[in-house]
Amino acid sequence: MHRYHLALAALGAATLAVCGPVEAQQPVRRLAPGVLTTIPPAPEAQEMFSGPAALAEIPVALAGVNYEPKLTTKAATVVERSKAVTLRRTIWNLEFSFKPMRMIKVDVPQGTGRMQRKLVWYMVYRVRNLGGHLRPKASSEEVIKLLDPDIPASDELYEQYKEVTNEVEVFGRTTTELRFFPHFVLASTEYDKEYLDKVIPAAIEPIKAREFPGRTDIKLHDSLSISEVALPVVDPNEDNGVWGVVTWTDIDPRIDYFVVYVQGLTNAYRYEDPEGSYKQGDVPGSGRRIFKKTLQLNFWRPGDTVDPHEQEIRYGCRIDPDPDEQARIFKEYGIDRPIDYQWVYR
Repeated sequence: MHRYHLALAALGAATLAVCGPVEAQQPVRRLAPGVLTTIPPAPEAQEMFSGPAALAEIPVALAGVNYEPKLTTKAATVVERSKAVTLRRTIWNLEFSFKPMRMIKVDVPQGTGRMQRKLVWYMVYRVRNLGGHLRPKASSEEVIKLLDPDIPASDELYEQYKEVTNEVEVFGRTTTELRFFPHFVLASTEYDKEYLDKVIPAAIEPIKAREFPGRTDIKLHDSLSISEVALPVVDPNEDNGVWGVVTWTDIDPRIDYFVVYVQGLTNAYRYEDPEGSYKQGDVPGSGRRIFKKTLQLNFWRPGDTVDPHEQEIRYGCRIDPDPDEQARIFKEYGIDRPIDYQWVYR
């Protein structure tokens, strides 16, 4: 009997050794409805093109080169063609989801070697690559019309000139995987202040323990480490993606209305070359102004400067019955109607 019990104990131990890790795996729990706000990608066919516009470098580099060609028209010369150029590119987009803006107090190491208790504003978010990016079609009759500066391009014409793809060019190679290089700014027009996000390693674990208690299957990235994670195309119906957290400190407690700008969710951009900004001998692109497509999230907080609390923060635009006050609120966000978010170029 004694040997029988020992055999059962050994068998049980072996079974636990084999099955234990599998049974210990935590089921993937979905967040409750309303906890996560999702901003879907908003690609536009027009974003695949810049122009027709003049290339600032060529007229300067070829200054004085003015001749009448013998075998073609003058409009076919490099100088004339550089006056109306259309640049084309594939546009990719990421889906952005976020949890409510919150606060936490953390001991943050200082340059003196001491620790300082800081109030950290933070926002946990998720990014996903849903695929379906926009790529300009190969040459066609629509292209000829689109490249003609004398023919105004309509929205319908742009739509005819696009096709959908999961492949994009990243760092000179074609791939289906994207990377998120985030740039977060918390801005208040009330006090003309902008705060760049700060990477605070000491805050990662406390925030994760609070936002995802007991979840060992989720890794929470800061604004640096998340850029190292590949984002393959995912199933939009699955609860997957890469999680990150953005953190700020030393926020002015007087702020009532503020926005969070998020860059890195798309490669769409606009540019302009101010007249005279490029001069002979300059590096190509000198003086050029680039405006990146940016997600603007609107927030407000009805609290005061004493003991700021996360429950005071509201997502969206405040509605006021006073028309004058409502107009002032709209001005703070740079909007003309009550919206929670918008895409801007900055």
